[in-house]
Amino acid sequence: MEDLLKKILVPIKDIQEIRGIAMPIGLEYLQLVVTGPPGAGKSYYINQIRGWPNEGYIDLTRKGWWRDQSLIYRPREVHLGMPFKGYKEAFTVFDKEWLDISPPPPLELSRVRIPPGGDSIFRTNYINRYIFEFLLPDPEVIYERRKARQIQGYFPVDSDLTIEMVNKQNLAYQEMALYMHRAGINVYIRKGLDGPPMRIAEKGVAAVPRWAITKKPPRPSLKNISGWKEIFGLRQSNWFTITHDVQRITGVNRIAHDGKTFEMLLGDQRLCFHPELPLGIKRKEMKKNWIINTPLACSTMAPSGFVRIKNGETVILGRSNKEYDDILRFSKKVAKRHVAITNSRGDLTITPLEEEIGVKLVRFDNLDYRERVQANRYKAFISLRQLFGGSITLLPPDIALDRIRKVNELMDAEPMRPLTSEGKAGGIVDLQQRAVPVIVGDLHAQVDNLLKILSENCLIGCLRSKSATLVLLGDAIHSEILEEMEDMDSSILMMDLIFTLKLRFPENFFYLRGNHDSFSADISKNGISQGILMKERLRELRGQEYVDEMETYYSKLPYIIKSPYFYACHAAPPRSDATLDDLINIANNPILQHEITKNRLQRPHYLSGYNKSDIKRFRKTLDMPKGVPFVVGHTPLDPFGSIWKNVGTIKNHHIIFSAHQEGATILQQIKDDLIPLSYPAEPLTKLINDLE
Repeated sequence: MEDLLKKILVPIKDIQEIRGIAMPIGLEYLQLVVTGPPGAGKSYYINQIRGWPNEGYIDLTRKGWWRDQSLIYRPREVHLGMPFKGYKEAFTVFDKEWLDISPPPPLELSRVRIPPGGDSIFRTNYINRYIFEFLLPDPEVIYERRKARQIQGYFPVDSDLTIEMVNKQNLAYQEMALYMHRAGINVYIRKGLDGPPMRIAEKGVAAVPRWAITKKPPRPSLKNISGWKEIFGLRQSNWFTITHDVQRITGVNRIAHDGKTFEMLLGDQRLCFHPELPLGIKRKEMKKNWIINTPLACSTMAPSGFVRIKNGETVILGRSNKEYDDILRFSKKVAKRHVAITNSRGDLTITPLEEEIGVKLVRFDNLDYRERVQANRYKAFISLRQLFGGSITLLPPDIALDRIRKVNELMDAEPMRPLTSEGKAGGIVDLQQRAVPVIVGDLHAQVDNLLKILSENCLIGCLRSKSATLVLLGDAIHSEILEEMEDMDSSILMMDLIFTLKLRFPENFFYLRGNHDSFSADISKNGISQGILMKERLRELRGQEYVDEMETYYSKLPYIIKSPYFYACHAAPPRSDATLDDLINIANNPILQHEITKNRLQRPHYLSGYNKSDIKRFRKTLDMPKGVPFVVGHTPLDPFGSIWKNVGTIKNHHIIFSAHQEGATILQQIKDDLIPLSYPAEPLTKLINDLE
């Protein structure tokens, strides 16, 4: 049976005992909501901890379900009404409507309502009011338990019981747990009452829940004036003032979000802390995140990485966090769990966890970081204008035609593409260079996202020095935002930028073909034929000759890219037995083209999709070593994320999506791993065009 949570569950280390049951240290008894499939043991569990005895029900598709009467009394067992594709009403996995459908319909998770957060006393923070515990024993355990209780005769949900039914019910709850976790709802998992509670720890997601840290900042008391002062941000005793003198800190320390940078010293390790200040964004809309990097973060010798602490997150800095260790390159003097940092509305709470070496803070200047950001980004914006040849706007027809003709000439002999049997550039890009790969998923006409990627982390300079290679996995065109789906101008501008990058960096910029890279009538979203609309708009703006050149460009695109660090394509590995020669000559094989650009991961409701065996066969066909990551775009798994690692419990199988309105995400090679880096959204087209 498919197990969505396999290999991504981590035991919660710091636990408390509540009536004989181990629970996360950060959980308060009255926050607990227990759910899970029939036969999971929820009723026994609630009785054991002396919770509310009656079962509740919530319809997750209903607006305001978080205010439901069923959630007033807690801890409590609650059944989840879930949305299923093709059915307007939500129902549980033991309702007759669900049980009578074979196979059961897939969950339609986009219909799940997410509770609102709140940053002030005037708005209830419903998303943090509850902690959902999903009780998910192995299906075989549930099956035997339900078979045994069938004899008692008063469990109608156990009629016509099969192991297949139990498997599918368990999978639906796994999928819902993962979705709610990604949406920011407090979720943890338990296999049974005799085992530890476990948190979801997806690779590439660095945030740690509050209950996973050893030391927790004290909760303010409402029984005295100092507690109320702390709630309103008026209490001064916890605040730490950073000066030009190096100061060692102990206990819990709070650092204000004052627009200035500071450095943290962990033995001989220096870390720079910067408030993340997107340009062109209203102050009240800023997320008040912090960025951590090293003093030599930006260099044209090689792009580096950074760590982001989002508002509301707690992270642990130390060598035990491999991703942070790869990015920040901790010295041996840094402990495995050295310091805990919590971002509360932009203010940092810093708690040392290592006593011998300790933690020191210092500020080297008093410059407002906003001024420095604007100065540094100004240089990047000027570079982009110079690269594009002026304002970031649609090119005049004659210049556009000249540019695409030059690109098509270059594509005939695009570097690093093994030749077909006809002597043309084949379907594979074989990167034999040592340049750092930067991988971008579907952009879907979000021009500002591409500009943000190019203007950060010294990427333009790294492309010039050939120390980085930028790879786009296709589908850069056709917006997926509802009100923009018929607007093709942003797609045309995106292609103008892509052609500019290809001409300027022919050996360090590659674009793979996706399913949207066509004028086909089959390319449709919400009934809108985007392929046809794109063709008509290009003909209107630039004439038939340009349309012909664009079709030629599509036909010359590669489909696959491989390097010592990764291999990738737009959507999927082939399911058919394709040889390396078949992949190189893919232009003559429509079946292979369809598989690589349109197929998706195999799921219970999509059995024709690819699986682990297909990826393994693809890796061997490309002669890639075991353990090298395989990256695709095309299939974002939920509306909240941009990167999903080890998808389908397949190790080193990653999906990336770079078209989020909230900002772009890339995968970048750092040391021996592909690390996700995300950037906040900025109106860069306007900012660059407004430059004098």
